[in-house]
Amino acid sequence: MTDSKIKLPVGINIGVDYYPEHWDESLWVKDADMMHEAGVKIVRMAEFAWSRLEPDEGDFDFEWLDRAVKLFEDRDIYVVLCTPTNTPPQWLFKKYPEIIQIDKKGNRISIGIRGHRCLNSPVYRELSKKIITHMVERYKDNKYVIGYQIDNELEANHCCCDVCKSSFREWIKKKYGTIQAVNKAYGNNVWSGEYSDFSQIMPPMNENGKWLNPSLNLDFNRYASESTCDYVKFQSDIIRKISPDKFITTNNWLCENMPDFYDMFENLDVVSYDNYPLTNLPKDDETLYSHAFHLDLMRGIKNKNFWIMEQLSGSVGSWMPMSLTTRPGMLKGYSLQAIAHGADAVVHFRWRTAVSGAEMYWHGIIDHSNVPGRRYKEFCGLCDEVKKIQNLAETICRNEIAILYSSDNEYAFKNQHQAEKMYYLEQLKQWHDAFTCLGLGVDIINQTQRLDKYKIVIAPTMLVESAGTLKELERVANNGVAVILTNRSGERDYNNKCIIEQLPTIYSELTGIKVTEYEALPYGMEVRLRLSDEFAEKSKYALKSEREENATSQYNLESQNKEVEKSDYALNSDNDVNSNEEIRKVKIIGKRWCDIIEENENVEVLARYDEQFYKDFAAVTRNKYGDGEVYYFGTVLNRDASIGFAREIAKRQQLDIIDGLQKGVEVTYRYGDKKWRFIFNNTEKEQKVIALYYFEELTLKEISNVLEVSESRVSQLHTKALKKMKERLGDQIDLFGIGNI
Repeated sequence: MTDSKIKLPVGINIGVDYYPEHWDESLWVKDADMMHEAGVKIVRMAEFAWSRLEPDEGDFDFEWLDRAVKLFEDRDIYVVLCTPTNTPPQWLFKKYPEIIQIDKKGNRISIGIRGHRCLNSPVYRELSKKIITHMVERYKDNKYVIGYQIDNELEANHCCCDVCKSSFREWIKKKYGTIQAVNKAYGNNVWSGEYSDFSQIMPPMNENGKWLNPSLNLDFNRYASESTCDYVKFQSDIIRKISPDKFITTNNWLCENMPDFYDMFENLDVVSYDNYPLTNLPKDDETLYSHAFHLDLMRGIKNKNFWIMEQLSGSVGSWMPMSLTTRPGMLKGYSLQAIAHGADAVVHFRWRTAVSGAEMYWHGIIDHSNVPGRRYKEFCGLCDEVKKIQNLAETICRNEIAILYSSDNEYAFKNQHQAEKMYYLEQLKQWHDAFTCLGLGVDIINQTQRLDKYKIVIAPTMLVESAGTLKELERVANNGVAVILTNRSGERDYNNKCIIEQLPTIYSELTGIKVTEYEALPYGMEVRLRLSDEFAEKSKYALKSEREENATSQYNLESQNKEVEKSDYALNSDNDVNSNEEIRKVKIIGKRWCDIIEENENVEVLARYDEQFYKDFAAVTRNKYGDGEVYYFGTVLNRDASIGFAREIAKRQQLDIIDGLQKGVEVTYRYGDKKWRFIFNNTEKEQKVIALYYFEELTLKEISNVLEVSESRVSQLHTKALKKMKERLGDQIDLFGIGNI
C-alpha cells in the first residue's frame, strides 16, 4: 500500500513534458525561461532516455540530466523523473536478444520501436533495476525531484517467449492444482482440447485468437495483466526503498491490451492518465463521445484525485493521419475539464514538437518552427486561469451515481464480440453520457467496491459471473438504491463458460425476469419500442407518454423536424419544461441487441418492443427489491431514450438534475469548503461564441471570421447563448472553459 506520509505538490499545477536529450543544449535555457514566464510548475523528463543515460552497459552518464534538472530547480519548477525502461538501448538488444517480446505468431518483435521488451525477462529486470537504482540514488535528496513515473504507457504483457510460456503454465498450475481441474474449468472436451500434462498448455498463440478456447483466452489476459502489475510493483519497491518520501505513479491509457487498472495502481501513490480527447468531434447525435467518461474512469481507480501526465496540446498523428488541430479554446478547455473531474495536475505533451522520429507530427505547444504561436498563447492563458482557482486544492468530486467496471468483462467482450460494433465500454459510456446530460456527476469504479454512498448504481453488461458483486448489488438495492442492469448480464461463469440457466442467471431474482430468447442486431438495424400503457399512465416524473393520433405529426428535436409515427410513444421532460416551450419528444429505439423478456407478476414493464416477431414483449423492466428498484434494459437504447430513462430514475431517487440542459453542456462539481461548479460547452456555434469572446478575448468581427458567419449573426448567437444559460443555470454562471460530454 502507499505511504500516507507522501505529499503531492500543493495546489492545481500545470506542466509540460520535456525532452532535453532531443535538443541542442543551447535551447534549454530559453525553454526553461519561457516555461517559467508562462507559469509552468511541473516538468516530466527521461522516459525514453535510456541510451543517453547508459550509453553502454554499466557506463552511466547522468551529468546532462543533472544540468537539465538544475535549470528547472533554479526557476522553482518541480521535476517528475521517469524510469527509462520502456525503450531499452540498442546495445542491450544486441547483447541480450532474449529480452525482446515474442508475438502470438511466434516472431520476435522488431527493435526500433518502444515497449517491445518482455516484462518477465530476468535479464531485462536486472538491467532495469540497475538504471532505476542509479537514477533514484542520484536524486533522492533533491527536493525539486518530487516523484517518479514508472516506465511509460504500460500494456498487459502479451509476450509468448519461453519465459512467459513457463510462467503462464505455473500460474495456471497454482490456480487449478491439477490438469483435470483445468480441463473441467475450460470445458476442454470441445474440439478435443483436453490436456494430459501441464507442458501442453500454451498461451493463445494464434493469428486469430478468437478461434481459441475463450476460457484460455480470459485466463491469459488475467495472467498478462498480473505480469504487468508485478512489474510495476518490482519498480516501485526499488524506488520506495531508496526514496520513500517521493511519490510514485505510472501513466495510464486506454490501450488494446489494458491491464487491470485497480491492481496496477494498488501500490502507487497517484493515478496518472494520458489525456488525448478528440479534435475531430462527431456530428451525429447518436455517436457516443464522452471524454468525461475517461476522466471519471481514472478518478475511480483509487477513488481520489489524479494527474494528467500527457495532455493534448495540438494535432495528433504520426502512425495515423493527422487530426484537426486544436480549435481556439480546446487546449485550455480540455485541461480545465480534466481539473473539473478531479485532476490536480495537468502536464502537456509536449513542449516542442519533435523534428525527428516516429512522433514528429504529434504536435506540442510549440511547432517545428520554434516560433510561439496561438497554442502557446492559449497555454499561457490556461496557466493564468489556473492561478485564479488555487482554492480548488484539497477539493474532491463527490457523486451519488456509480458505474461498475470490470476488466474481466472487457477481456471477455474483446475475445467474442456479442454483436457487430457492440463493445463493452460503449455500454458504460451510454449510461455515463445519459446522466451527465442531466447535470449529474458519475463515478466509474471497480465492481468489487462497496456501494453504500450511492443512490444509483449502474452495472452494465455483467457478462462474466461475479458472486461478490451480485451480493453487493442485492444488499444496496434492498437498502433503497436504484440498480440498473443490462443485456448480456449473467451469461458466463468465472471461467468464461456459458451458464446452463435462463438469462440473466444469477441476476434473475434481483431483476425478476427471464430472458427466453435473444437476438444480435446487425449494425444499422433498429427496432422500434413503445412505453407500456401502464407505465405511461403511472409515471409522475420525467417520462410522459402521448400516443400521436396523426401519423404525420411533427415534433422538434435539436432544431430539426422529425416525424412521429402513430404507434410511437415519446419521452418528455414533463414538469421541468416551461409551459410556453414545445415539449421535446423522441422516438424510443433499440439497437445492437434485443433480449426477449418474460417478467414475473410483480415486475413493472416500462417499454415493449413494437415490431419484429417479439412485438409486445418486454424490453425494459423495473422490479421492486426491498426498499430499492432494479431496472433491466434488454436492448441498447438510442441516446435520447437513454437520457429520458435516466431522468426518470434520477428523479425517483430524488437527485437534483439540471433538466433542459442544452446539447453538449457538461456541469461538474468539486467540493471542499465550498462547492465549485464547472460548465463546459462546445458543440454549437452559439456555445463557441461564448468561449471565443470571453476566454480567447476575440472581437465579434474576429469571431465572425472564425465561424464563417456575419458579425450581426455572431451578436445574435451571443445574446441567445447568454439567455439560455441564465434560464437553465441561474444568474451565477461559473464558465471556466469548453469541453465535451
